[in-house]
Amino acid sequence: MVKKTVVIDGKDVELTNLTKMFWPDDNITKADFIDYHAKVAPYILPHLKGRPLVFTRYPDGIHGKSFYQKNIPEYAPDWLNTYESLSDDVKIIRYMLIDDTASLIWAANQASLEFHPWLSTIDSPEYPDFAVFDFDPMEKTDFEDARRLALALRNLLELQGISGYPKTSGATGLQVYVPIEPIYTYEQVRNFVKVFCRALEETFPSMATTERNIKKRQGKIYLDYLQNIKGKTIIAPYSTRPRKGAPVSCPVSWEELEQGANPSMFHLRNMPKRLEQKGDLFRNALLLKQNIDRWIG
Repeated sequence: MVKKTVVIDGKDVELTNLTKMFWPDDNITKADFIDYHAKVAPYILPHLKGRPLVFTRYPDGIHGKSFYQKNIPEYAPDWLNTYESLSDDVKIIRYMLIDDTASLIWAANQASLEFHPWLSTIDSPEYPDFAVFDFDPMEKTDFEDARRLALALRNLLELQGISGYPKTSGATGLQVYVPIEPIYTYEQVRNFVKVFCRALEETFPSMATTERNIKKRQGKIYLDYLQNIKGKTIIAPYSTRPRKGAPVSCPVSWEELEQGANPSMFHLRNMPKRLEQKGDLFRNALLLKQNIDRWIG
């Protein structure tokens, strides 16, 4: 196995198997994948820093076997930061924290094709700083349906003086992030999201559903307010997805959604240039802290 060691911010990062194909149909190698993260590091790191992470790893590329990784592996470098948390079955999980470029490149070398951060940080783990609306297309629905519902949600939020920030999932759906003050419990945030999801369900009964039973969703967009639970994770902005074309979960403007933006437009090859031109459209989502007292009861 060919190895290469690079020094990033004074830390040795070992790179391996750089010629391995990660997206064979698109001729994208592991080296391309690592280079992508080096380029987007200034944009993705603010969305990962201080948040426990779950990785989806594909050691042999998108057509090979994959697995989730919560616990830091024994061979991880000593300089990689971690956060300990108890699981539901009272086991200690040592989550990895990606707080700098060296950590990001190390994770990329582990074939971590997906980054899934918590909705809360280690500074206030019980209190998320985002409320997330997840539009998940079911059978016989598609991104276009999710896009229409997200635009309807924007109107509902704006009527209440609330700002939301949309991003593609990189797969078939999209999410809308509502930045909030980290003073509400996950249950309170979940109930806040549920109120607006139920409003969408009542307004668009043939298109939207909050039904948890998959068989009863009848080909509608699933409004998954249950993503707002401690320990649950959402794909990070600018994270790649293990799908043909190497799509990326991409923050978009509401104007782009109105004009018909779709997930296939945003991928590993063009994301660095987009970021150079437009910057991080989710930057304000990190800075804005909104009050949702009136909806939590």
